Amino acid sequence: MTLAACADNGEGSGSQGSSQTRSDDGRDMLETHGPEAIADADGSGLDVSARFFESADALVVSADSVAAQRRAAEEAISRSVPMVEFTGENSDAILAEAERLGADTVVTVGEVPGLVTEGTDITVENIPVDAAQAPAQEGETGVETPPAAPDEDPAAGEHPIDQGTAVDLETSPDEAQNEAHSAREQLVADVAGMAAGGEDHPVALPPIFVTEESSAASVATAKAAGGDVHLLDYPDPRITTESMELAAVGDTLALGGQFGDSAHYAEVVSLADNGELPGGGGLAFPGRRMVALYGHPSGEALGLMGEQPPAEAAARVEELVAQYQPLEEQPVIPAFEIIVTVASGDPGDDGNYSNEFPVEDYVSYIDAITEAGGYAVLDLQSGRATFLDQAKLYEELLKRPNVGLAIDPEWRIGPDEMPMQRIGNTTAEEVNEVSQWLADLTADNNLPQKVFIVHQFQSGMIEGRENVDTSHPELAFVLHADGHGTPDLKFGTWNVLQQGLVGEWFMAWKNFIDEDTPTFSPEQTYTEVDPRPWFVSYQ
Repeated sequence: MTLAACADNGEGSGSQGSSQTRSDDGRDMLETHGPEAIADADGSGLDVSARFFESADALVVSADSVAAQRRAAEEAISRSVPMVEFTGENSDAILAEAERLGADTVVTVGEVPGLVTEGTDITVENIPVDAAQAPAQEGETGVETPPAAPDEDPAAGEHPIDQGTAVDLETSPDEAQNEAHSAREQLVADVAGMAAGGEDHPVALPPIFVTEESSAASVATAKAAGGDVHLLDYPDPRITTESMELAAVGDTLALGGQFGDSAHYAEVVSLADNGELPGGGGLAFPGRRMVALYGHPSGEALGLMGEQPPAEAAARVEELVAQYQPLEEQPVIPAFEIIVTVASGDPGDDGNYSNEFPVEDYVSYIDAITEAGGYAVLDLQSGRATFLDQAKLYEELLKRPNVGLAIDPEWRIGPDEMPMQRIGNTTAEEVNEVSQWLADLTADNNLPQKVFIVHQFQSGMIEGRENVDTSHPELAFVLHADGHGTPDLKFGTWNVLQQGLVGEWFMAWKNFIDEDTPTFSPEQTYTEVDPRPWFVSYQ
């Protein structure tokens, strides 16, 4: 077996376009020219086989069941040869890959029909899937249901069924699909945890990032080539301290389209050296959740945060965080959402119906939440002013690594409108202007990813929302659903606002102390609100 090697034996380091050409044990390194994402577009692993192996004496081909892939992964790693998955349409491509490798054997695991090797020197060796590992059919989970006792009604459970309610006692198609998806994710995690082969391979690989969305075949091939595989919870090397360190010191590889193309992957890698956020890692979300007090330093009229001085406010939100943390595996950190420009019924000297307060008014609160290991978000109620013009007033604060930005369209009115005549609104174009400026500010100042919140409680508040560009890796886009009232009303708003979302948004939830009936408890917020909110604010 031979791996693709780097022909240059020079020295080099760095995550953007150069890397060491010899491993610590003296082997050549796989030739790389910067961070690289291997798409593996069809999930078969063929792209990864071609990238990691110049030759191999065998190629392992798996049927598409979880059990077959698990057995095939074990076989490929033990033989230090590539693994690919038969998709039903790629038999010609598999045969072409076997011939490119110079393989004299194709090892099939499970049923792989249509693989014709007549007229070649390739022999086929079949390894049946053990009966105990028989592949679950589409929708099956492999979990057996114990037979009912002779006098027991199999449909009976601990809870009686309302006779007036139609209940599907069989697994729904959606449930079956979710269970099958979970089984494949677990398979990838298991393969990533297998001991690597390839100890004697002449070429060493750089660190390899995968997620549970990567194909089992691609991960097994990386393991068979002796790769140092790191399973991430999210397709971005900024997700953990360890992955940030690996990405910052040399070239890395990423397996699967979820990482984007190589240009996008290289872009996020370039941001991995920009420092960490409270709770660890360089991504705002995922990697942590936040619980915030909302308000203004002027006092209680504008929210909970201003009901007490900065240090006491930080202690108050820390008490809330302590109630949320036992419900969540990721770190939950304290936060303030600070209203820095306040909508007003008076036009003011500038005529924009928004009061812009000086930067100095907010420093003590930002310092207090920073000392508590937390995060601050600056909230804009812009009136007739543009969000961008107001955001620029607080550039000094936004250059802090743990300070993000929120815009509240409720208070955004046109140049000839008066406040409180209607619910305000913004446009996708304006949101994009602000996010572009904030992303540039973040990148230019080598800052970790920033939270960028857009508030909404009616569909018309963000005109053309589907055109909002969420592609900036410098920002975590958060849609803050501000519905209040009874649980039914809040859930109705929550569900409607998620319909038609385009791009990646992290959902945020607001608990109102006075307007909600009743206010959700931390347990209700984290167990009944679906999806679980990344950012929870109290007003």
